[in-house]
Amino acid sequence: MKASYQRFILNFKREAKTSRGTLIQKKTYLFLIQKENQIGYGECAVFRGLSIDDVPNYEQKMAWVCHHINIGKEKLLAQLIDFPSIQFGLEQAFLSLNASNPFELFPSKFTESKDQILINGLIWMGTPSYVKQQIEDRIKEGFTTIKMKISALNFQSELSIIESIRKKYSAKEITLRLDANGAFTPEMAIQKLDELAKFDIHSVEQPIKQHQHNEMEKLCRNSPIPIALDEELIGVFKKQEKQQLLEKIKPQYLILKPSLLGGIKGCNEWIELAEKLQIDWWITSSLESNLGLNALAQWTYTLQKNATHGLGTGSLFTNNFSCPLKIKDGILCVKKDVKWQKSEFDEFFKI
Repeated sequence: MKASYQRFILNFKREAKTSRGTLIQKKTYLFLIQKENQIGYGECAVFRGLSIDDVPNYEQKMAWVCHHINIGKEKLLAQLIDFPSIQFGLEQAFLSLNASNPFELFPSKFTESKDQILINGLIWMGTPSYVKQQIEDRIKEGFTTIKMKISALNFQSELSIIESIRKKYSAKEITLRLDANGAFTPEMAIQKLDELAKFDIHSVEQPIKQHQHNEMEKLCRNSPIPIALDEELIGVFKKQEKQQLLEKIKPQYLILKPSLLGGIKGCNEWIELAEKLQIDWWITSSLESNLGLNALAQWTYTLQKNATHGLGTGSLFTNNFSCPLKIKDGILCVKKDVKWQKSEFDEFFKI
């Protein structure tokens, strides 16, 4: 068995503004395992400025994994505790290697084009007119759940935008999720949440920066809007520490991103603990290419979670891989008449 990796730069169709800056490109890494005539693919989607494994020796660790691929998946995963995106890429590659179709990791009604996954429409930060246009576009495209990133504009401007949505669409028609990316101060957070609560908001992700556990616990206890933890979960890998965090903060929701949280194995631990504590959750992508998104979507479907997930990011890039995943009317599905182009990957890896 041998392995290799290649860096891949994804180009955004349009600048994507976040609280951590404006994204024009997204660097990711594709992973290849070869064993006799079998091939397995995976994606290690490190997220610059956010991932715990955004470190200078990242590629050295990828090279180490390739060199030690024959020690097997479980031993490798144990050695990669501080590299969650590599863990997820490795899980994908081994699943792909052992599958009859390297792109069908979790055969199901979803992969057979007989079922679909409900997803939210994502609204990027920008000028008020751009935000409003995105919202109208997503609603016309059939999305009934909108995830809107906030805190790039003046707060009153954002309230005005949200108010304009609610004047046209009730909470029964359009579900609004907000993502603050930790932009509120602990002192002002509850006041802002009180103002937002007038507009029937489903949830607010990470209202304050992570690692302020006492302040976050207080917010989750007193907020008129349910709180979802996102960045708060990054870097928490031991099961006991996960349990302690959830028991301390008692959030209403968790946002689970395998590329940031230790892959499928790491997220399954979060799910197990959350359900014991009656904390709800959903799955979200981390700007993977279609290769990683495909694995993420197939795994998400196996969870049989009746939720709206955040898996609509594959269409953001100009140079993504061709694939049968398709978004229509706010759902993610697999087109029966479209096949993966293995030749794209053979060319990419120079097989």
